Amino acid sequence: MKVFYLLKQGLLVLLVFSALIVKAQTGSVSGTVLDETGQSLPGASILIKGTTRSTSTDVNGKFKLAGLSNGTLTLSASFIGYQTLDKAVDVTANATADFKLVPDAQKLNEVVVIGYGTAEKKNLTGSITTVSSKDFQKGTITTPDQLIQGKVAGVNIINGSGAPGGGSQIRIRGGASLNASNDPLIVVDGVPFSGNSIGNAPSPLSLINPNDIETFTVLKDANATAIYGSRASNGVILITTKKGGSGAPVINFSTNNSIGTVAKKVDVLSADQVRAYVNANGSAAQKALLGTASTDWQDEIYQTAFTTDNNLSIAGSFKGVPYRVSGGYLDQDGVVISGKLKRATGGFTLSPRLFGDHLKIDLNLKGSLTQ
Repeated sequence: MKVFYLLKQGLLVLLVFSALIVKAQTGSVSGTVLDETGQSLPGASILIKGTTRSTSTDVNGKFKLAGLSNGTLTLSASFIGYQTLDKAVDVTANATADFKLVPDAQKLNEVVVIGYGTAEKKNLTGSITTVSSKDFQKGTITTPDQLIQGKVAGVNIINGSGAPGGGSQIRIRGGASLNASNDPLIVVDGVPFSGNSIGNAPSPLSLINPNDIETFTVLKDANATAIYGSRASNGVILITTKKGGSGAPVINFSTNNSIGTVAKKVDVLSADQVRAYVNANGSAAQKALLGTASTDWQDEIYQTAFTTDNNLSIAGSFKGVPYRVSGGYLDQDGVVISGKLKRATGGFTLSPRLFGDHLKIDLNLKGSLTQ
C-alpha cells in the first residue's frame, strides 16, 4: 500500500513538472519579411541566433516559430542579395516581428571574373559563383579543389582516392554524358587546360600551389561558358592567382605539419588463430601446409604518414610596380606505403601600369615540379 502511495505521489509530481515545461514553451513568434519597397520575400531564412532552430518564409513572405520558451531571443533574417538583419524579440504567446531587408550594394557591385574580362555581378545574367580566399576551406589543404569543397551550390567534388595528390571528381550540375568526359574546363589566369591527367601527375590541379590562389569563379550555364565553346560543355572553373600589392614588402611564411594513420584495420584472424582452426577442423593435407610464419599483411602495406607543407611569399611594389614572389614545398606521405607526393612550386608576378594607367600588363610566371 505504501509503495502504491509513493508511486501515485511521484506521478503527480511528474505531471506538475510536465505542465510547467509545456507552459514555459508555449510562446511563438510570427511575422513577415519584406524588401525596401514593401514586396514580400518568399524563401527568406529566419534563424534563432545561438541555436540551430530556423524556418523560412512562405510565398507571402510570412513565417512562424512556435514552441518557444518565454524570454528574449534574437532573430536573424537573411535573403540572397540582401543585408542580414537581426532583431531582438520578447517571446510571448503571440509575439510578432517584421523585417524589412535592404539590398546589399557591396555584393551587387562586386566585380567578378568572367571568360572575356570582368563585370559587376548585378549586370550578369549567367550563373556565376565566386569564392575568394577568405571563404576557402581551412585545414590541411594539398590540392586546390579542396579549397572549395562544399562551398559552391551545384558543384560536387568527390575525392577519387586517398592517395596523395589523387585527383578529385568534379561535377558541375551533374554529369552530361555516359561515355565522354564530364570534367569541367579549368582556366588558370586565362590559360585553359583540360581536367584530364597531365603527364605523370596524379591530377592536373596538383601542379598548382593552393597558397597562390586568390579566387575561384565557377561558370555553370551555357550563357556564362559560351566563350569557351564545346570545351566548356561541362562548365568552367576560373582560377585567379595572387598578385603583388602596394607599399613596403610584406613577407608571409606558413608551415603545416600533420600525421596520418589508419583509424581502423580490417579485423582478421591472426596466424596462430588460423593454425588453431585448421588443426581442429582441417584435413591432414591442410595441416601439412601450415608453417610457422606470423605476418600481419596490413602492417606491411600501411605506414604512419607524415606531411609537411611550407610556403614563403614576398609581395609589395617597387617604384610603383606591384610584384609578388612565392615558393612552396610539399612532402606528403600516404598511409599506403606506395603513396607519396613531393611538389616544389615557384611563382613570380609583375603588374606594371603604363601611360598613366591606360595600359596594364600582367607578367605571371609559374613553375611546378612534382614526383
